Amino acid sequence: MSLVAEAFVTQIAAAEPWPENAALYQQLKEEQILLSDNASSLAVQAFLQMCNLPVQVVCRANAEYMSPSGKVPFIRVGNQVVSELGPIVQFVKAKGHSLSDGLDEVQKAEMKAYMELVNNMLLTAELYLQWCDDTTVEEITHPRYGSPYPWPLNRILAYQKQWEVRRKMKAIGWAGKSLEQVLEDVDQCCQALSQRLGTQSYFFNKQPTELDALVFGHLFTILTTQLTSDELSEKVKNYSNLVAFCRRIEQHYFEDHDKDSSASAASRSSKSYLPS
Repeated sequence: MSLVAEAFVTQIAAAEPWPENAALYQQLKEEQILLSDNASSLAVQAFLQMCNLPVQVVCRANAEYMSPSGKVPFIRVGNQVVSELGPIVQFVKAKGHSLSDGLDEVQKAEMKAYMELVNNMLLTAELYLQWCDDTTVEEITHPRYGSPYPWPLNRILAYQKQWEVRRKMKAIGWAGKSLEQVLEDVDQCCQALSQRLGTQSYFFNKQPTELDALVFGHLFTILTTQLTSDELSEKVKNYSNLVAFCRRIEQHYFEDHDKDSSASAASRSSKSYLPS
C-alpha cells in the first residue's frame, strides 16, 4: 500500500468512533511479561483510562511478535493496529481525544522533554537491570521471557533478546555502567520528576497528560514488581510525592474507574500494594 493510500485509510479510521471492543495486547501477565514491558503496557492503559476510552487487555505469549514494531503494548481498534505510547497518543488524538490540548506551546515542549527523560533514564534502566545484571538475568529474566516455549527454544529466544538489548546498551554508552551508576541515574530522574510535580496532583495543571500516564506506568511497576533486591524500588520510595502520585492515579483511574475491569486487574502486579 502506498503512503498516500495508508494516509487515506488512517484518516478514514480516525473518523470512526472509538469501539467498545478495542483491545490492548501484551505478554502473559503472571508468568512472562518483564518489568519494562509491563511498565509500558500500564502507561498505555493509564492513558486510555484518562481519556475515558474502554480497552480490553488481552495477554498473548507471542504478543511481541504480533506487534507491528516488535514492541508491546499494541492496540487493535477496528482494523487498525498501533504500537507503543507515542503513536497511540497520536492515533487517539486523530479520533478527537487529547490530554494535552490545554497546554501552551512552552508547556508542551516541557512535557515532551520530561517524557524523553523517563524513556532515556527509567526505561533504559529497566532494560539494563533485566538484561545486563547477571543475577536478575538468571533468576528472573531468562525464566520468565522463555516460559511459554519448550526447551531449547526458550533459551534460544532469551539469549537472542539479551544479545539485542546488550548491543543497544553498548550503542548508547550504558554497557560499561555498573548497577550502582544505573541506580544513581534512576535517582536523578526521580529527583527531577519529584521537583516538577511538587505538591500538585499532576505534572501540568489539575488534569493529567500523557506524561502522567507514562510516569505512572513506570513508577508504579517499579514499586510493585518483585525483583532480586529492593534497590530499584527504594530509589522511588525516597520521593513521597511520587509514591502518593502513583497511589492517586491507581485509585482514581483503576480502582474507582472500574474495579472489575481487566485494566484494573492488570494494574496490580505481583505485589498488589504501594508503600505507605
